[in-house]
Amino acid sequence: MSLTYNEIKDEYRALAKTLEHISLHKDGLRDFYNTNTPKSLAYIGSGSSYCLGRSAELSAKIRLGTPSTSFAAGDLMLHHTDYRRILENAWLVPLSRSGSTSEVLKAVDKVRNLADVQVLGVACASGSKMAECSDFMLELPWAFDESVCQTRSVVNLYAANLLVIAYLSDDQELIKQCARAIGSGDAFMDKWENQLADIASEDWSNAVVLADGEMCGLAEEGSLAISEIARAPGRFYHLLDVRHGPMVLIDDKTLVLACITEEGMEYQEALITDLVEKGATVVTYSEMPHEPIPGVRLQVDSGEKLGPAARGMHFIFLPQILAYYKAREKGVDPDRPEGLSAWIKL
Repeated sequence: MSLTYNEIKDEYRALAKTLEHISLHKDGLRDFYNTNTPKSLAYIGSGSSYCLGRSAELSAKIRLGTPSTSFAAGDLMLHHTDYRRILENAWLVPLSRSGSTSEVLKAVDKVRNLADVQVLGVACASGSKMAECSDFMLELPWAFDESVCQTRSVVNLYAANLLVIAYLSDDQELIKQCARAIGSGDAFMDKWENQLADIASEDWSNAVVLADGEMCGLAEEGSLAISEIARAPGRFYHLLDVRHGPMVLIDDKTLVLACITEEGMEYQEALITDLVEKGATVVTYSEMPHEPIPGVRLQVDSGEKLGPAARGMHFIFLPQILAYYKAREKGVDPDRPEGLSAWIKL
């Protein structure tokens, strides 16, 4: 079995360790925050990590009430002086699987020379270069992915961001929701894997991932996983926003993964009906089961209330496992996509 598959299937074991690790460091995080209360938060990442920063940015705004921004590390590295006013008295939160991505490290170094900042590093590795330039470091080596494309590290970085925000804002409900999603994760995978594998074998050649709220960045990373692992173009849009232009590209060769919620179900069902009429293969995800929607190929649910952020820890399994099985169906190596490296060194 491939590295990618093993790492996907190991996600919730790793998440349980991440949950415990952040809990053990909660007092240190709170002291660091109270001693160095930031004017704003600036999440920094490349590729998958940048997507996760986009989710964390919104979670921080919602739950901490702190102005927050996410930066593509290459942009910040090249144009840091343009962002001086955003960065002054900020916390930088670089995110990385390896802790060694050149753009991330160079961006942090340039910002340190530009503005008064504190650095909270998060990486899926121990003793990395990121640790050397961080004022507070969270290391999650059990989440490190050996395969080129990230899966286990993605969801663990996402969870780590959520848990840091939860402890800093004393959001006990979010902590419970994360623990609930992690605790039921293996059963969720076991329930839906074979049906998703069947979907992967069907005749689609591109994918669209639709979601809203705090999990948007994670959902966007899910579309990236389909591109990288399955070599099938993946795109992300906000749920209803797909009508505003991207709809013209959806056809009978498109797989649509849609995260639907209880709010405004009539609008969501109308959209899904339109997607089905365009010939798309539609898979929905929801927290709780709902009435069948005509034409939908598979309706996945968690069977429990997880909340707007923690539900992402179940949803991300869908694009990841679909990408893996699509790669197998196409006869391409999911672990080593051509032209990609595990991390970039400039």
